[in-house]
Amino acid sequence: MNQLVRLIGRRLLALPLMILGVTLLVFVIMSFSPADPARLALGEAASQQALENYREANGLNDPIWVRYFSFLAGMVRGDLGTSSGNVPVTELVASAFPITLQLTFLGLAIAIVLAAILGVLAALFRDKWVDQGIRVLSIASLATPSFWLAILLIQWLGDVPGGWGAFPALVTRWVSVFEDPATYLRNVALPALALGVPVAGSLTRVVRTAMVEELDRDYVRTAVGAGIPYPVVIARNVFRNALITPITVLGLRVGYLMGGAVIIEIIFNIQAMGQLILDGVVRNDVYLVQGVTLVVAIAFIVVNIIVDMLYVIVNPRIRSI
Repeated sequence: MNQLVRLIGRRLLALPLMILGVTLLVFVIMSFSPADPARLALGEAASQQALENYREANGLNDPIWVRYFSFLAGMVRGDLGTSSGNVPVTELVASAFPITLQLTFLGLAIAIVLAAILGVLAALFRDKWVDQGIRVLSIASLATPSFWLAILLIQWLGDVPGGWGAFPALVTRWVSVFEDPATYLRNVALPALALGVPVAGSLTRVVRTAMVEELDRDYVRTAVGAGIPYPVVIARNVFRNALITPITVLGLRVGYLMGGAVIIEIIFNIQAMGQLILDGVVRNDVYLVQGVTLVVAIAFIVVNIIVDMLYVIVNPRIRSI
């Protein structure tokens, strides 16, 4: 237990350093943007004197290292600047980020469930027609871009001409699961499927490989020979040990899902982080793009830290390192 606590502590200590590196990278890149924050804030009709006064008042004329530390101080206070629409970026992100997180983890849940079922079946029926069919499905889903699958789902299942009409093609009003569960599920069904299916393809291959390796180990034959029912051995030992490998790649898949969610939100007209990034790019809104990118990057780092902790918890052998 002490070794586990130390390993988790080391990962938590590394978190601030990684976040600091991300903030530096995002700030330096955005500092080279040709957009003028003063012009965006005051408008095209602002006089040169008004623009200069704004730059001086907001520290835009300071050296880049001074502006960076001011940015860090503001970030610690929860201030990511003000968008060109005179709305605090923190306020915009606070309303949009939970929606992106919901889509990301719903897509992840779909991917995990599909991968666990298909990967286990493929391993148990190794080299049979079931295994071959699942391999074809996993390769096809892996090669399918999430945005293209989203368009197909809209044409097949959405409320468009020729579609089934069971789900909305565009989300006109976002509701929470507590406000209206039925509408919420209809809104998130297609976006979550579009996100989860491609990831399920790659995870299925990982789960199958891990399961096959475990099934070939001596302890499986020993346990079955000792009279333990084969399903019990699979559920208690093989599947649990096989989870170690998929967990190691889970963090990268979450990053893929979070990035994919940004595109999927635009396709389904979901007002979340994707729409914020698009609006920021279209309006050359430096503060908005910088704030949204920073929050997404930090969320990716935090998720990977959590996955590392899960890996340590699931795999007792690494605790002795």
